[in-house]
Amino acid sequence: MVQLAPATLHGREAVADPTPMGLLGLAIGCAALTPIAFGRSLTPAGLETAAVFCLLFGAGCQGFAGLLNLVNRNLYGGTLFLTFAFNWVFNWWTLRQLARGFVPDAGVVFATEVAFLAVFALITWGFGHFSSLLFVFLLDIDLLYAAKVAGRLLGTTAFAVPIALLTVGLAALSLWIAFALLLNPVTGRRVFPLGGPLFRSATPPPLDLAARTALVGLLYARWRESAPPLAGDEAVARLDPLPPARLAAELDYLVARGVAEREGDAVRLTPSGIDLWERRLAG
Repeated sequence: MVQLAPATLHGREAVADPTPMGLLGLAIGCAALTPIAFGRSLTPAGLETAAVFCLLFGAGCQGFAGLLNLVNRNLYGGTLFLTFAFNWVFNWWTLRQLARGFVPDAGVVFATEVAFLAVFALITWGFGHFSSLLFVFLLDIDLLYAAKVAGRLLGTTAFAVPIALLTVGLAALSLWIAFALLLNPVTGRRVFPLGGPLFRSATPPPLDLAARTALVGLLYARWRESAPPLAGDEAVARLDPLPPARLAAELDYLVARGVAEREGDAVRLTPSGIDLWERRLAG
C-alpha cells in the first residue's frame, strides 16, 4: 500500500515554514552592524540606531522563526534560531549601553564567545548532513566567533576587518538561503541552489514520507490546474532543497505502484493517484 505523509517538507507542519523570515531578519541585523564593524557610525546615534534593528530584526524575526519551527517539530531550526535570537537581544543591550558610555565586562563576554564557538561548531557539523550551503552558512559563524576569541586572547584588533567581512558574508548567505526557499518554488527553477548533504548519516534515517507527499501534492495541483505533466527538472526546482536523486527514486516508486505514469520525460498522476490524494485530503 502506498503511504503518504502530510504534504510538507518537514513533517506535520502547523504553519508555513518560518525559516526565510528568520534568515531575512538575520541579514538585516548583520547589515545594521556592518558600519560599526568597519569602524563607522560609532556615535551614540549610530549605536542606538543599530540597536533598534538588532532588537526588531535580529532578535524579533529569529525569535519568532525559532518558536514557529518548534511548533512545526523542526528541532534543529528552532534551536538555532532561538539561540541566535537571545544573542541578538544581548547585541541590542550592548549597543545601547555603549551609546551611554557603559562598556560590558570583557571577561564575561569572552567566556560566552568561547561557549558559542563550541556550540556552533557542533551545529555546523550537523547541518553538513542537510546541505553544503547550510554548512558554509554555519562555518561563517564559526569563523566569526573564532576571530573574536582569537582577538581577545591575543589582545589585538587585527581581526576587526575579518570580523567585519564575515558579518557581510553572513548577511549574503542568509539572503541566498532565504531566496532559495522563497523564490525557487515560485519560479519553478533552481535559481538559488542549496547543494546536497556533505556528510552521510552513520545510521539509517527514520522513515520519512515528506518527499513522496510533497511530490504527489505537486502532481495533484498540476492536475487540478489542467497544467501539462510535470517534467523532472521542474520537480527538482519546485521541491528544492530535496535531493534530485531522492525525487527521482520517489518518481520511480510512484510509477511502479500505479500512482503516477510517465509521458515522455514528464510524469502525471493516474486516476488511482488522484483518488489516493483526495482520500487523504478528505481525512
